Amino acid sequence: MRRLRQAAQLTIEELSHASGVSVRAIGDMERGVSRGPQRRTVQALAEALRLGDEQRAELVEAARAGRPRSSGPVPGACELPRGAGDFTGRVRELGLLRELAAQAEAGQAAVVATISGTAGIGKTALAVYAAWQLAELFPDGRFYVDLRGMDAVPLNSGAVLSRLLKAVGVDEQRIPGDEEERAGLYRALLGDRRCLVVLDNAADEVQVRPLLPAGGPGMTIVTSRRSLAGLEGVRQVPLEQLTGDEAAGLLRAIVGAERTEADPDGVAELARLCGNLPLAVRIAGNRLQSRPGWTVGQLTGRLGDEGRRLEALAVGDLAVAAAFALSYRQVSGTARVAFRRLALAAAPDFGVPLAAVLTQVDVFEAEDALEELVELGLLQSPYAGRYVFHDLVRLYARAQLEQEEPVEAQREARRRMEAWLLEVAVVAGRWFEPGYGAPPPGWRSLLMLDSEQEASDWLQAEGTAWLEALRSAARQGEHATVVEVAESMHWFSDQWIQWGHWREVFELSSGAARAMGDQLQEAVHLNYLSWALKRCEGRAEQGEATALRALELAREIGDVRQQGWALLYASWAIRGDPANLERVLDYTRRAADLLLRAGDREGYPQAMTSHISALRRAGRVEEALERNLALVTTLRDPAYGGSTAIISFSLGVALDCLGAVYLALEHWEEAVEAFQQALPELRAHPVALVFGRTQRGLGTALRRLGRIEEARHALTEAARLYEEAGDTEQAAEVVKELQETAEPV
Repeated sequence: MRRLRQAAQLTIEELSHASGVSVRAIGDMERGVSRGPQRRTVQALAEALRLGDEQRAELVEAARAGRPRSSGPVPGACELPRGAGDFTGRVRELGLLRELAAQAEAGQAAVVATISGTAGIGKTALAVYAAWQLAELFPDGRFYVDLRGMDAVPLNSGAVLSRLLKAVGVDEQRIPGDEEERAGLYRALLGDRRCLVVLDNAADEVQVRPLLPAGGPGMTIVTSRRSLAGLEGVRQVPLEQLTGDEAAGLLRAIVGAERTEADPDGVAELARLCGNLPLAVRIAGNRLQSRPGWTVGQLTGRLGDEGRRLEALAVGDLAVAAAFALSYRQVSGTARVAFRRLALAAAPDFGVPLAAVLTQVDVFEAEDALEELVELGLLQSPYAGRYVFHDLVRLYARAQLEQEEPVEAQREARRRMEAWLLEVAVVAGRWFEPGYGAPPPGWRSLLMLDSEQEASDWLQAEGTAWLEALRSAARQGEHATVVEVAESMHWFSDQWIQWGHWREVFELSSGAARAMGDQLQEAVHLNYLSWALKRCEGRAEQGEATALRALELAREIGDVRQQGWALLYASWAIRGDPANLERVLDYTRRAADLLLRAGDREGYPQAMTSHISALRRAGRVEEALERNLALVTTLRDPAYGGSTAIISFSLGVALDCLGAVYLALEHWEEAVEAFQQALPELRAHPVALVFGRTQRGLGTALRRLGRIEEARHALTEAARLYEEAGDTEQAAEVVKELQETAEPV
């Protein structure tokens, strides 16, 4: 090298600049420290020196002769561990690894797969099983190194390279002392060999990067609790828990068919209690194997106690809690606090603001902590901004909370979380309440609720959490808070009928009002409960009875307005059954009279539209039309008064009702006009069911007029709205009508 450089009249620095090879590397070659540089380095130097064919061949041969010779894999060195004979599942992941192995055989870019996931998810088992399954594709050797990434001091890359070089046959005295040179030699040797290398339990990208080949027909599989997302040009294979069937299959494979076939339901339940986590399933299976007198049901009974479950999931040197502890020790102080306290969250998933409240940091620091926990597999992030515990990890977090924080600190964290949830719930719910709308100026409380959509998204995403906080407030006798939260949900509940918990919300609030001795509020919330019983659960008789209890309370205190509302809610509870039509007519007539007498400008139109609908169903269509036209005229009169938003909505409902009356009279043009006038009024406060009903009526009238394309558009929108509201029965009816809407009637 020195002779060729001097002949070209170049200094080492000039040759380095021209070739891109470092000054140090060229100096090491000339001093004989580096005797076998990589092929690409030699080619770069030859180009920079402008060597002829003869001199180039001489340089290439000198480099080749200086490379350490390998006699092939050393038996027993970096040998693959024994594979699990009862390996189960992971069909998709095994298929992907086999595809990558086939790509490696082509010998172009280096093929590297990273298998990541939480503790006990089966990363090592998958990597080792795949290595044995793919053995025939890698005849030049399969090698395994445990990088000990969860240890306090993981293996350094230089030591790993030394092990691997020895394993492929390089004599110890020929292994370079410099780590960079070791990595270069390792890459050079793997450049033309069909080897499979498993690097298990990696700490991070820094540890792994020097161990990855540059190219060739080999393949490297890296496992880690971290995602190793910083590595370039690798195929990530994130692992999730097994499916219920796969976990049950693993149990059967471990324990044997004789014991598991006797209790298939017990096997499925045992797998569920193990969270379908492979490590937990294996421990449970091994415990059953070691105790032939136990039944599956007996072990299931032991695991049924959440307080003892982690303790029971240990056998020999295997323990689920110990596996989680290795990850827990790796995270920062803030992330540890977040991890422990998030065990207090009742919901299966949670967002960044809730973590910030529990941890008492800002949202940015909270998000960093959550992402750190995700990176180590202690949390999962199914989609942006939401986080979730694995069932067993949550139990471990709860155990750490109890061990590391005083009881009073735990109670204070819970109180802080519940108070925040209920405060935000009230602000979010009031977005839909006439007279409230947007939050007060300057209100933020760790998140923004700048639109009805944002408010609705939060209420739905955190529904389980704020409901549990409401239950807690009721248990602790915070009756005024319970009533306030439920009151803020009055209008929003119409937007989210399918939730399934409105009965409980209004049971809690009516009970809280009763505990306060507030008969007026009790009547109000019994009416809301009546709505929930009928509209959400289809319990008409109970809905009517509940509204009539509210009527009795309103009479006792002489509140005419609530008497009218109670009668209206009673009519809504039973209006679907033709057998109840006379009672509905009576209830709605009396309700309208009482609400008019009470001066309730918002309630009276609702009672009247209900009465008009009952008249139409009773066949008194002309009377219904007369009253309906009078109501529309009244609501359009600027002097009528009342809440602008509610009156606008009531006008939309009255026009929808008018359209239905015109349909009954077969006045198609008038029906279309009424429905079309209703739509802009209803858009201001869209209730999916009401909006869907209007679109359906419009579609029917348009179809009768032969305006098929317009009819189809309206009916399609009606079906969507009914689906959105969770009314699948009416949605199906509209879809059927849509299918029939092909030709003019």
